[in-house]
Amino acid sequence: MIEHLSIPRGTLTLAADLHLPSNFDQTQPHPLIVLSTPGSSVKEQIGANYAAGLARSGIAAITFDPAYQGQSSGEPRDLEDPYRRGEDISYVIDEVTKLDMIDAERIGTLGICAGAGYAVHTARTDHRIKAVGTVVASNIGAAWRAGSAPNGPAAALDELAASRSAHVAAGTVERVNWLPDTPEEAVALGITDIDSTRAIAFYRTPRGSHEHSTNRRLSRSDSLLMGYDAFHLVDPLLTQPLQVIIAGRKGNTGQYEAGIALWEMAPNPVDLLIVEGAGHYEMYDEAKYVHQAVDRLATFYNQNL
Repeated sequence: MIEHLSIPRGTLTLAADLHLPSNFDQTQPHPLIVLSTPGSSVKEQIGANYAAGLARSGIAAITFDPAYQGQSSGEPRDLEDPYRRGEDISYVIDEVTKLDMIDAERIGTLGICAGAGYAVHTARTDHRIKAVGTVVASNIGAAWRAGSAPNGPAAALDELAASRSAHVAAGTVERVNWLPDTPEEAVALGITDIDSTRAIAFYRTPRGSHEHSTNRRLSRSDSLLMGYDAFHLVDPLLTQPLQVIIAGRKGNTGQYEAGIALWEMAPNPVDLLIVEGAGHYEMYDEAKYVHQAVDRLATFYNQNL
C-alpha cells in the first residue's frame, strides 16, 4: 500500500511515497524508515525497491524526490546540493512525526549510494534519527575530488568558478549528464568498465529508467560536491546504531572502501554485511541481492527501533 504525500520544505514541497505494510493499523504508532536515494534517481526507482521490501517485512518506509528534482518543487531544476539533500531528510521527519501512525521516537534512515552519505551526514546532527542503515554507501565529495584528475580539485574549482561566471553573465545555466543517455552512446564514447556499463544498463534502459529522472545535473552543483565530506565528524557525532551493507565486488564507485571506512570510524557500528557476488548496481534491483539486504535491514531496524 502506497500513500502519496506532499511534504512542506520551507517555500518548496517534496513529493513523497509512504510505503505501508499490508494490514497496517493506522490507529497505532509505528516505526518509520526515511529513504535517501542515489544521485540522479527519483523515488520510484531504487528507493521504491527498498521501501517496498521493508513494507513487505512489516516496516513502514518513505521515499521522496529531492528538492529541485523529480516531482518535488524548486528552481533551478536538477540542482544536486549535498547540504540541501541532507536537509530534505530532516524536513521529511518534521512532517511524518505529525502523523498519529508514526512513532516519533522510532525513526530510522536508510541511504543508498550517495544517499547513504547524505543520510549519515544528516544523522550526525539530527538525533531524531535513532538508527542508520546504508547500502553501497558513497562519500560523494571524496568521489568528486578523486575524479578531478589530472589537475586536482583546486584546479577543477577554478574552472567551475569561471564557467559559472560566464553563465551568469550570459543569463544561462548549464546542465551536464550524470551518464551517457543510451548504451549506444556509451559504446561510442569508449566506456567499457563494468560499473559504468551496469549503471547505464540500470538508469538508461527500461530496466530502471523513469520519466522523472532527467539524467541531468546543474553544473554549479559540482563545486558544492567537490567541497563536501559526507563522513566529516562521524566519529564523535554519529552515535546511533549503524548497519553497513557493501557489495562484495569492488569497482570504480568506491562503495566497498567507503563502507569499510564508515564502519571503522563510526562510534556504534552494529552489523556489517558484505553481499558476495554483487556489484554496486546489482544492489539496486536484482532480487536475490536486494532481498538479502532488506532481510538484514529489517532485522537491524526491528532490534534498534
